[in-house]
Amino acid sequence: MRVRETARGWTAVWLVVLALVQAAALLLVWRFAVHTRTGQWLDTVALTGNRIGQDRIDGPVASLLNAMSVVLLLVVTAVIGFIALIRGRKTLAVTATLLIAGANVSTQLLKHYLVRPDFGIDPERAAAGNSLPSGHTAVAASVAIALILVLPPKVRVLGAFLGAGYAAAAGVATLSAGWHRPSDAVAAFLLVGGWAAVGGLVLLFFQRDRAEISPADAHRLAAALLGLVGVLALAACGLALAWLNARSGTPADELSRRPLFIGYAGSAAGIAGTMAVVAALVLAVVHRLVPRYQG
Repeated sequence: MRVRETARGWTAVWLVVLALVQAAALLLVWRFAVHTRTGQWLDTVALTGNRIGQDRIDGPVASLLNAMSVVLLLVVTAVIGFIALIRGRKTLAVTATLLIAGANVSTQLLKHYLVRPDFGIDPERAAAGNSLPSGHTAVAASVAIALILVLPPKVRVLGAFLGAGYAAAAGVATLSAGWHRPSDAVAAFLLVGGWAAVGGLVLLFFQRDRAEISPADAHRLAAALLGLVGVLALAACGLALAWLNARSGTPADELSRRPLFIGYAGSAAGIAGTMAVVAALVLAVVHRLVPRYQG
């Protein structure tokens, strides 16, 4: 029993650390991307670069984004809750549902109350005001993370990769369509990741003392692979933004095709990389939150 409680205690500590780190990362993204000239300029360059090849992907992007609606979110949430219930996991069903609801409601509240100062960097969108975090991205990410939690171990890895890919595609799609800045999507992923950590703490709190964790459900290799892909994508994003930063004195609409493409592609890599890391962190610990044997 003492070993069991110690393992659960360390898992709780890890979840608290994850929640705090992602909250701090969200705050840094907001401060840099919204409240500094450099951050606003980098976002604007990525948005301006989305016009490169836009006519080729406009159809798929519109289909992906238009498919997201409140009705669809309610249906998917009900399906996720049903998956947990047929597995006999009532607490998991409630937690997954609250994760989706909490992430999306908090996204809308932040978007409404956060203020975006106008530095004259992006006059075309100045009247729109704040757009961080992205609502569409939060929908996709919260569904993806909830699926990782509720799916049985045999299909969890497949669900994690498909869900992370779908959420990443949704985040990049909001950039490609010109609906959101890159920082909006990244902030949405971090917000969902924070809610996932809180949901994990809830599951841990209600976990029975007799529950048994199966090492076979750890998915360490898959989580490491997904995390590695995310880190490499974030590194590529960092290199692209560092290269662009040397040209920050030039208005975005006066840049040539090359820096615009680098800004767009680098930001897309940052969006995808953030989602991959968030999903990997959840996949790495989910076997401790949802043990195969409830006890």
